[in-house]
Order: sequence, then C-alpha cells, then structure tokens
Amino acid sequence: MPKKAGMEKWKKQRRQEHLELKKYRYYIFCEGQQTEPQYFSGFKKLIEDNPIYRDMVLIEIEPCQAETMRVIGMAEKYVKKNNIQKGQIWCVYDKDSFPASNFNGVVSRAEQLNKENPELQYHAAWSNECIEFWFLLHFAYYTANNHRSEYISFLNDKFRELGIGKYQKNMKDIFDILMEKGSPKLAIRYAKRIIKDGQGKMPADIAPGTKVYELVEELAKYLPEEVQKFWE
Repeated sequence: MPKKAGMEKWKKQRRQEHLELKKYRYYIFCEGQQTEPQYFSGFKKLIEDNPIYRDMVLIEIEPCQAETMRVIGMAEKYVKKNNIQKGQIWCVYDKDSFPASNFNGVVSRAEQLNKENPELQYHAAWSNECIEFWFLLHFAYYTANNHRSEYISFLNDKFRELGIGKYQKNMKDIFDILMEKGSPKLAIRYAKRIIKDGQGKMPADIAPGTKVYELVEELAKYLPEEVQKFWE
C-alpha cells in the first residue's frame, strides 16, 4: 500500500475512534445550503469551544439543498452509508409551497424509523412557512398566517432598526445577531405557545409555526455558562 494511502486510512480510523468517544451525537440535515447551516454552526462553534462538553458532544451539519421528504431520505442514506447506530438525526426543513402531504410525511417517516432502533432517533424540526419565522420570534410574538415574504420584510425592518442593515439569507453572523439582539428565550416560549395552540393538528395546518425550538433547546444545554443566560 502506498505510504500516502496508508496515512489517509490511519487518519480516517483515528477520526472514527474519536467520534465513537462522543457521548451525545447530533446529525443535522438542513434543507438549505446556507441559512440553516450558518445558524446551527453558531451552536457548534460555541459547544466545541466549551471545555466542559467539547469532548462529549458531536455535531455534524449537512446542507442538503433538498426539500421535505428528500431531506429525510438523504439523512437515511447518510446513516446507512456511515453505519450510524446511535445519536439524534434532525431534519430541518420548511413548508414553503410544497404539498402538505410531503411536509407532514417527514414526521410520519421519522416515527416509523424510530421504531427500528431506540438509540437512533429521527426528529422533524419543521417551519411553516420558513426558517425566517423562527428568526422572527426572537423579536415578537407573531401569529398572522402571511406569506414568507412578510416574515423577511419584518426582519428587514427590525435589522435596520437595530442598525444591522438588511436581513440576508446567507448571513454568517445570524446566530450571534439573534442571540445578542433578539431573545432566544422568548423565541422558544412563543414557539411552544403556538404549537400548544395547534395541538392535534398536522404540521402543515399549524400556520405559522415551527418546531426548530426543539433542536435549539437540545443544543443550548451544551453552551458555555456565559451565554446560557440567553436561553434560560
């Protein structure tokens, strides 16, 4: 075996051994290529900088550039290809203008998959209509079922008011902006209230609504003590 190929194999094996030591594992599959990955990368960076949890928590973020059922399909393929047997698989996706059956179908498929292995659980972190609704809740309690363009317009106005400029989908500092200028604590409270009011309804019928807060609450547990105040 060539020396370089042997070194690559050794590095891959060492990395796999390192990952196996992680007690808490989160695999996040994002519909978008930039907006959602940029946001969750904020959690990943802070957790990896936290000496208490950085050796215990694994966070892998996969941009899918796919919608609804295709997101969970790609997650399934990734799990199979990498022989993942333990952890939490999170599908982060929007309703947008996709059919209700596809949007609701992710939840149904996740429930089906969760019966196969109790140590490997799938979760649907959906937003109806879009991830911007979750961002918006950092600034206001909002229940009007408007087009996603209205949520973006709201963020534009709020960001200008804060002196940040215009909201853009690929903002690299979106996590910091929402944490420092908005209120993650209120966003979680508002999102929970909306889900509670829609109890018994399918995701496509809770408009607007989002379950992104469930993943946020999970990740926030591992953040450094100095930023915990934004979530508690």
